[in-house]
Formats: sequence, C-alpha cells, structure tokens
Amino acid sequence: MTSRQALRIREMVKKEFRQLLRDPRTRAIIFVSPIIQLLMFGYAVNTDIRHTATFVVDHDATAASRRLIDAVTASGYFDITGRSQRPADLVKALDHGDALVGIEIPAGFARELALGRADVQIVVDGTESNSATVAQGYIQRIVREFALGYAVGADASAAGIDFRARAWYNPNLESRVYNVPAVIGMLIMLMCLLLTALAVVRERELGTLDQLRVSPLSPTELMLGKTLPVAVVALVDLVAVTLLAIVWFEVPMRGAPLAVLTAAVLYILSGLAIGLLISTVSKTQQEAFLSMFLFFQPAIILSGFFYPIESMPRIFQWLTVLNPVRHFLEIIRAVFLKGAGFGTLWPQYLALLALAAVVLGLAIVRFPRSMAS
Repeated sequence: MTSRQALRIREMVKKEFRQLLRDPRTRAIIFVSPIIQLLMFGYAVNTDIRHTATFVVDHDATAASRRLIDAVTASGYFDITGRSQRPADLVKALDHGDALVGIEIPAGFARELALGRADVQIVVDGTESNSATVAQGYIQRIVREFALGYAVGADASAAGIDFRARAWYNPNLESRVYNVPAVIGMLIMLMCLLLTALAVVRERELGTLDQLRVSPLSPTELMLGKTLPVAVVALVDLVAVTLLAIVWFEVPMRGAPLAVLTAAVLYILSGLAIGLLISTVSKTQQEAFLSMFLFFQPAIILSGFFYPIESMPRIFQWLTVLNPVRHFLEIIRAVFLKGAGFGTLWPQYLALLALAAVVLGLAIVRFPRSMAS
C-alpha cells in the first residue's frame, strides 16, 4: 500500500467515524443499546427456576412425608402453594395454572421408605416444557437424595450406593452463566450487520455514491473505509459487554482474554463481510434491513443459542457448520466456563477464518459491481 492510498483510506475512515458519531441517536444505538440489551437478555433468557408453585397431596401424613416436603421447600426451587388430601385438587391446581408441579405421597410411604422401595408421584405441567423439564430434574434429584439420606440415617447397611452428583464448570447450574456469553456473540453480530449492511445502500439513496465513483478512491479503499470504523465500534462494544458480563452478571472468565479477542476479530471480520455482501446486493435500505434479518434469525437459531445442535436434524447440523455464530459461541463459552485455549478450540478458529475469508472474497468481487450499478 502506497502512502497516497493510506492517506485516502485514512480520510475515508475519518469521514465514516464522523458520520457514525455525529448523531446522538446513532451514538446511543451503537454504544448504549448493546449494554441495555445484554441486561435485558441476561435476565430474561433464563431457564433457572426459583420458587416454583407446587401443590402437595399427602396421603401418608407421617414424619417421613413431612420431612420430604421440607427437603423440597428447603432447596429454594419450590414453594408449597396448596395442600389437599384429594388428587382431584392437584389436577385442578395444574389446570388453572395455580401450580407448575404436583407431588402426591401415597399412604404407607414411611413404611415403604424404610424398606427402600417407596414411590412418590411427581406431576409436572408440560405446557411450559423448558420449565417443566428443569423442575422435574430438580425435584427428582431432591427426592433421590432424600431417600438416600433417609436410608443412611435409618440403617447404614441399607444404602448400597453413595450417590453424589457434581456439575463441572457451572456447579450451581445457573443458566445465565451459559446464556450471557452467547448473548455477547449475538449482539456483536447484530451490530456488525446493522452498521455494515446499510453502508453502500445509504450512499446510493443519498446520492453520494456518484460522488464516490468519480473520486480517486478505488473500490477496495472505499470498502476498507466503510468497514474499519465498524470493526473498531464492534471491538469497543465487545469490551463493554464483556466487562458487564464479568462484573454485573459474575460470569467467570477462566480462559485467556487473548483467546476471546482473537476469536472476536475473526468473528467481527466475518460479520462485516456478510453485512457488506448484503449491502452490495440490496438496492434500498429497507431491502438491506430485511435481508439482514433474513440471515440473522436463522443464524441465531442454528447457533446452539437456544437448542443443542446435537438434537437438530442431520441436515441442519451440517448447515450449522457454515454459521459463524455457532463457532464463536462454542469458543466464547469454552473460554469463559472451561478455560479452554487455542490448542482445544483450533477447529472453531479455523472455521471462523475460512468463513470470513470466503464471504469477504465474495464481497470484494461484488463490491465494484455494486458501485457501477
């Protein structure tokens, strides 16, 4: 690159920065909205259960059954909102939405528990499948641990297995620890697409693209001038939301910051390339905006953000390989929670690099044609 080219790119970058930062509303969208969205998503995208409404039908009414109910409520996950001796009342509570979980303890529970063969019926409202699955898992674990503890207390020889479960990397199984790093990836991609996809289209609608055509700027210099400011903004947003995740949400950062930064640079590059490609194939800002979300929503769904990739049909699992969001989420979650590094995550880094190179190549080929049209 000659000094003259460097000067033209620098002036173009200055112009883009002034255009991005001169409007207070644009500054708010760029720097404030990611923080607000992280706070909202960090609290809203939460599969943890706390104080779940629970209805109890206790046919046994013994000290053992009462201790079981105390063990359930002591966990903090369940609150007893109703009691009865009739199973029909439990069904009614679930039907009316007054309870998410129902516990029915049969008569003779204490006697059967002492023999190591007691049964407890757990009924869960399946209309809220995520909450129901989590609640069911929690209450099964509580009942199982209660039964083992009771067996040890009654007769040490009756407990053949000492069952102790421990979750690595996320001991308390808090969903925010898993979800907040993924929200960071979603916000960064959204910002890259939003600012880049409208770049060329805005110039065309304002009529300034004709002026750029007759300027000394080459298409490559113009493309660099359009994307470099967005890359800087995305990195600033990344630092801001990452610090918020660590300080406010107390998400552990067990890995090296350099591992996150390297992945972020490749990820931002791929996001800028996709946004630029959308910008070159769109005629209006409305078309570019709709095309951006046509990519963004499937990318989030196929990233493993909400649903495990392993549970998707095989064809969609193959499609996720072409999704940069998937690879970045795998990296950032592994670095944050497991302390993983380049040696473990090199396939994801290589995939991000390949995707960024291919899409950027397509954008470079397409960009001169969009300026001529």
